[in-house]
Amino acid sequence: MSIDASQVKKLREATGAGIMDCKKALQEAEGDYDRALVKLREKGLADAKKRSGRSTGEGIIDAYIHLNNRVGVLIEVNCETDFVARNEQFRSMVHDIAMHIAAAMPLYVSPEDIPQEVLEQERQIYRTQALNEGKQEKFLDKIVEGRLKKYYEQYCLLKQPFVKDPDKTVEQLVSETAAATGENIVVRRFARFQLGEDIS
Repeated sequence: MSIDASQVKKLREATGAGIMDCKKALQEAEGDYDRALVKLREKGLADAKKRSGRSTGEGIIDAYIHLNNRVGVLIEVNCETDFVARNEQFRSMVHDIAMHIAAAMPLYVSPEDIPQEVLEQERQIYRTQALNEGKQEKFLDKIVEGRLKKYYEQYCLLKQPFVKDPDKTVEQLVSETAAATGENIVVRRFARFQLGEDIS
């Protein structure tokens, strides 16, 4: 069934769960808000908002080296306690994300990390493209935002489809692990190295 975006927004604001999690819960609940809320709570996803403000002073730094030794990734992911930092599910998730970075080549962790001048440049390019395609002025802002969303999905780690399960984003993977461990989890930073890059 078709789910209205305003329903998804309302559920997301109430729970802090991811957009796709909220949409899926509403579809499973046939559009019933209260039932969808229960479904999110059963999955442990409804407390994400409460966890998101909690301090993340622990975690791990992990490394992934691709089989041919030509691509390497370093990543820091934080959690709240040393107990979770040693948790096998948490460590496995971090390693999977490092592997994902090696394959998907993101440039930023999230849209908030994109420098303002880069965003403005992209907006201007998309606006010019839309005008060149003959799009009407009144639709330009909506078109630009739609293309920016695709830019986020291509270059922002958390918005990318997860390489091991493209039906979910990396952000959803992090949310699921946060729900399973009961802690706030934050992908802090990463660096991707490719043999010979930037050598002229």
